[in-house]
Amino acid sequence: MRRSVDVVVIGSGVAGLSAALGLAATRNVLLISAGAGSTPWAQGGIAAAYGDDDPLDHAHDTEIAGAGFCDPRNVRALVEEGPQRLAELIALGARFDRDTDGSLSRTLEGGHDRHRVVHAGGDASGAEVHRALHQAVQLAGVRTVTGRVVGLVKSGSGHVTGVLVEEDGDVSQIDARAVVLATGGIGNAYLASTNPSSVRGDGIALALQAGASLVDMEFVQFHPTALFTGETTGQLPLVTEAVRGEGGVLRDLRGRRIMPDVHPRADLAPRDIVARAIESTMRRDGCEYVWLDARSIPEDTIRRRFPTVLASCRRIGVDMLREPIPVSPAEHFLCGGIRTNRDGATDVPGLYAVGEAAGGGVHGANRLASNSLLEGLVFGRRVATALTLDLPAASYGQPTRLILGEDREPDRIRAILTEYAGIRRDGPGLQTAADRLESAGDGPLATVARTVVAAAMTREDSRGCHWRSDHPQTDERWNRHVVIRLDEDGRPAVRELLHSTAA
Repeated sequence: MRRSVDVVVIGSGVAGLSAALGLAATRNVLLISAGAGSTPWAQGGIAAAYGDDDPLDHAHDTEIAGAGFCDPRNVRALVEEGPQRLAELIALGARFDRDTDGSLSRTLEGGHDRHRVVHAGGDASGAEVHRALHQAVQLAGVRTVTGRVVGLVKSGSGHVTGVLVEEDGDVSQIDARAVVLATGGIGNAYLASTNPSSVRGDGIALALQAGASLVDMEFVQFHPTALFTGETTGQLPLVTEAVRGEGGVLRDLRGRRIMPDVHPRADLAPRDIVARAIESTMRRDGCEYVWLDARSIPEDTIRRRFPTVLASCRRIGVDMLREPIPVSPAEHFLCGGIRTNRDGATDVPGLYAVGEAAGGGVHGANRLASNSLLEGLVFGRRVATALTLDLPAASYGQPTRLILGEDREPDRIRAILTEYAGIRRDGPGLQTAADRLESAGDGPLATVARTVVAAAMTREDSRGCHWRSDHPQTDERWNRHVVIRLDEDGRPAVRELLHSTAA
């Protein structure tokens, strides 16, 4: 069955729901969902400067965490519009934790210079954000289709004019004047991730295939503290950064603290620094995990603030009230993605991207804790506003159907990316990865793996969450963004180096 709408939004996490909700009053919008993505799993909360907090201070912390590589214009949009988006979310019925005086509770997380992270259900913030937005989208009458987008439709004039969606084994075409990719990151391209298995880079691969540019794909963030369950593949439980914000500290297996000699903020240093310190400790000691010691936190605080973490630990036989938690880093967030402007437009007419799939420069080389839900709220609304004011004109010409390819041996792809493009990288290893990925097919996992490896090979310096042991210093000559597009053979290749707009 062929259908026609104004806008198709692909993805039902915080970014996709925010975009669909913002469009609902003025546009005929269709939301395509293959699952809720990573949003319900987010624990920490939403960082937002309100009250006596200054958005410029939030911007400063964001840019420091981003290793000076953020786009300052997009950061300013994030921190200045964030408090209003949070207020609107609360007005929709989102129930955030409050102090005894009724004010929003705020906690401290890594990279922040003050308590500015609001949270819900203790450590179930993403689930509450998703619940409130999903309910609002339903009440607004947004039509939703459950299925997987397997291709885009492009007109003879080069505009994206629709999607191909698989529902119950059948593929149908949906025509649209604009398509918004809110498909999340690339977690399932690695062996172990905090993301669900549905997050595998489909939207990024679709955009690349349609002719869009990718940017900063080398900046893959690893969360320092995934719960070590003994499993080395699949989705691992997250141990929120807020545990360290409340007083938890990292220790090696001998009980010695890891972070005080590494960074002035110790256990609350930016994520890339903490993840590297843990990886170095594990490598030095030949172990698979380190300890996160939360025993100094009062028991009533743990029960109130971290019920999800407490339950996850108990499922593997660990009582975090009385013993340290085994943790190790796992893939968590893609800081780059599909190159966009502040309104989510890509360089392909009719194609937009928002949330983790987008590379708008707001995170730079490393995302600040609890800026991800905020990004989805702010830029989801911005893309909705842009498409409300100026919906692309109908495009004509013989259409082309661009269908995603197939991955060969997906587990082998994940193993290659994990071994050679994880926390620690070097030139020979990345070249080995590139060679081994040649025969991996042209599905979404192989495509995003090639882009990460190509960008990481190109960037011969270390900054943020990209660390090369053969180029361990930050080189100011590399204040440039690595841009990837398809080459003449249809393979991802570095096509451009853009000078950073960071101050």
